[in-house]
Amino acid sequence: MHLFLEPIDVWLFRDGRPFDALSDHRAESLFPPYPSVIQGAIRSHQLVVRGIDLRDATRIASEVGTALNYKNLRLRGPFLARREQGRTVRYLPVPAHAQPDKDTYVAVTPQRPPDTVKTGTPTSQLLLPQAEPQKAQLGLWLTETELTSFLGKSPPRSISGTPERALFDREVRPGIGRDNQKRTTLEGALYEVEFIRPCKDVGLLVESEGYDGWPDSGLMRIGGESHGAYFTRVNVEPWPAPPDPLPVHFLLYFATPTYFTGGWTPDRWERFFDGSVELVAAAINRFHSLGGFDWAASDHKPARRYVPAGAVYFFEAHGTARPKPGLVQNAITDLGAEIGFGQTIVGEW
Repeated sequence: MHLFLEPIDVWLFRDGRPFDALSDHRAESLFPPYPSVIQGAIRSHQLVVRGIDLRDATRIASEVGTALNYKNLRLRGPFLARREQGRTVRYLPVPAHAQPDKDTYVAVTPQRPPDTVKTGTPTSQLLLPQAEPQKAQLGLWLTETELTSFLGKSPPRSISGTPERALFDREVRPGIGRDNQKRTTLEGALYEVEFIRPCKDVGLLVESEGYDGWPDSGLMRIGGESHGAYFTRVNVEPWPAPPDPLPVHFLLYFATPTYFTGGWTPDRWERFFDGSVELVAAAINRFHSLGGFDWAASDHKPARRYVPAGAVYFFEAHGTARPKPGLVQNAITDLGAEIGFGQTIVGEW
């Protein structure tokens, strides 16, 4: 089941920082939101579809599981998407190894550093700039076709992409805290909240498996302040499967955030690959912190640092290497593979 979600008005997907009118003056939105946000919305609407009494905790756990047990639910996404000439097209962040070059980006490949260069990186090669570094254009997106071409062994010399403003706007609204008992405003409690307003025909694409009974279209709640979304079941191209066997020089592009127990790497790459593979370089933007509040347990969730979408890891295979069979959704992550974390596209360098 592929769902295309469009906003009724605006959306609010806050980042992992605590927020109230007296602790921080600004709440920012992450877009697309984390898979954990979407799984909450999908699981909640499944209860509506099935007519489950929301006060019956036993029936809820039986139908959709718990915050740590998703039962049969499998999600991929969410991905930024746009309707284009009768098709639903995925848009993905510019890879972290793309180097700004005037109004375009060029791919940077790993190189062995000169003997005169000393580094503390555990990898054997580095991503060295090919020209004078320039300021990157923020919020640039590539279609899935543009991205796979850019991740190929002979990538295009440059690629321009689509700017964020052509896909969605960030709309800031002011507010002020209130004393509900006295029905007055609070002194010094001014704040701002950043909402997301997708452009026409732009929304979120989610692949869902394990639930049935959903209509072809309808309304559901999603994100902060229970804003609404209009969902439509659509047909899209399947998510690209990794090649088998893997190229000798292959790269992993992370289309959704991923979590590793070792910070930016897992404890052993052999957990995800059959055969001998060596990580030779990596391009990673600043980590994202994800926490939240567990309403069922009435407690805060532990905050964890995630590798952001757009990260690129370069590998060299020594002999024949394959993706490990039995991986949940072919995900490369130590947490959340069932709900869409760690989704990758394999390229070649």
